[in-house]
Amino acid sequence: MSFFTLFVIAVGVSADAFAVAVAKGLHLRRVTARDAASLALGFGFFQALMPLVGWLLGRSFSSYITEIDHWIAFFLLGLIGLKMIWEAVSPPDEEDDSDGISLRELLLLSVATSLDALAVGISFAFLSVSILPAVALIGLTTTVLTLVGVIIGRRAGGRIGRPAEIAGGIILILIGTRILLDHLGII
Repeated sequence: MSFFTLFVIAVGVSADAFAVAVAKGLHLRRVTARDAASLALGFGFFQALMPLVGWLLGRSFSSYITEIDHWIAFFLLGLIGLKMIWEAVSPPDEEDDSDGISLRELLLLSVATSLDALAVGISFAFLSVSILPAVALIGLTTTVLTLVGVIIGRRAGGRIGRPAEIAGGIILILIGTRILLDHLGII
């Protein structure tokens, strides 16, 4: 498989992470370098790990994983999107002044956005793909696109406030729905 083909795949599997990063940039009142780095490194790590895991699983478990990955992504992204919308329409909690990304949320988002990369890894097991360079490229591409997404979301979020938080939540729900509908063959 050529470098260009692998790069296109890397950008493709990074698209969900990018969209979620934009949504988180919109959602957070204050984006710290730590938050941006956590998202970028978390998403990049899981986007690299999942194809490796998929490649290792290979043919023996492919039918089980591809049958449920879309449901898991739909549930996780939908749940997080609904939470973002709820927080946007709820009165601010004066006791909660932390506006960072929790480890739990980071892990949920990282797993949810990388499930399609797991399926890509399974397909890599059947192709002549050098897995280590492929997962390194996917991880690096995702890391960079996530940083860009957080920056874009943050810059737009400062101007549009709560409607942007609602839009971010809707984006997550739509991404989860698109993943589900795509895997069900509806779109």
